[in-house]
Amino acid sequence: MGWTADDIPDQDGRTIVVTGANSGIGLEATRELARNGARVIMACRSVERAKTAARDVQAEVPDADLSIARCDLGDLESVRAVGDGLEDEKIDVLINNAGVMAIPRSETADGFETQFGVNHLGHFALTGLLLDALATDGEEPARVVTVSSGVHERGAIDFDDLQSEASYDKWDAYAQSKLANVLFAYELERRFRSDGRNAQSMAVHPGYANTRLQFRGPEQSGSTLRKTAMTVLNAVVAQSAEMGALPTLYAATAPDAEGGAYYGPGGFMNMRGTPERQASSDRSDDEETARTLWDVSSELTGVTYDLPEPTAEL
Repeated sequence: MGWTADDIPDQDGRTIVVTGANSGIGLEATRELARNGARVIMACRSVERAKTAARDVQAEVPDADLSIARCDLGDLESVRAVGDGLEDEKIDVLINNAGVMAIPRSETADGFETQFGVNHLGHFALTGLLLDALATDGEEPARVVTVSSGVHERGAIDFDDLQSEASYDKWDAYAQSKLANVLFAYELERRFRSDGRNAQSMAVHPGYANTRLQFRGPEQSGSTLRKTAMTVLNAVVAQSAEMGALPTLYAATAPDAEGGAYYGPGGFMNMRGTPERQASSDRSDDEETARTLWDVSSELTGVTYDLPEPTAEL
């Protein structure tokens, strides 16, 4: 049968931060983590939607220990406020889950192309700002789980046009941001190992899961045809959001999950099924690209990490 939510070990006493916890995979991960005793901090752009989602979880898990932190990954001022607000927490797991997909070109509050800014730069900044709050003094290593996508395989990092100002294709921009997620996860793991820090970083992808993520682009572009097509595909091809959340939950909680790994559904075309360790794209293993992306991301966000240059390998 493979690994399922029934295999999640007891999470009592653990604090887990989930970005984008108000819907889709983030909401389902929050539900299962709370069901197994974790205290979950729901880091969401909309506090009202987060409150609605929290009530949904508590209707099913009455003793769920949930709190809400407003976090707009498209606004570095908001991200820094989250970092300040959580600096005294002891965070066992950070799940970088929130994201946008294949939307018309727009820019974040800081002038970044939105998909690159939200999916990658916002999470790069948040992770760096919460680095000292990660609980690295326990028996279990702290974990940073970054949610990518199988679409990262078509991605390339265009350092000459990171913000897609010269040309913009919504799927190319999405693929670039998702490749950046994997490159970041691996580079963070190398730096954790080089530092000897009791922490792990891994990347995951949900396969094709039935969530609201697919509708953001058609809704913003006003395409009724694309919205209808997504509705049909979600109904016929996609697995449930609950199944899509399993790779995230595995990386966050399974005792044998490994730092530097990439987990996704092991079924049909890696779009469905229970989680397994998989190989990400060749480009995601390029250490020179990863290091350059790290330096550029730090420069763009103004967030630096108290971690050494990587010497360890994955």
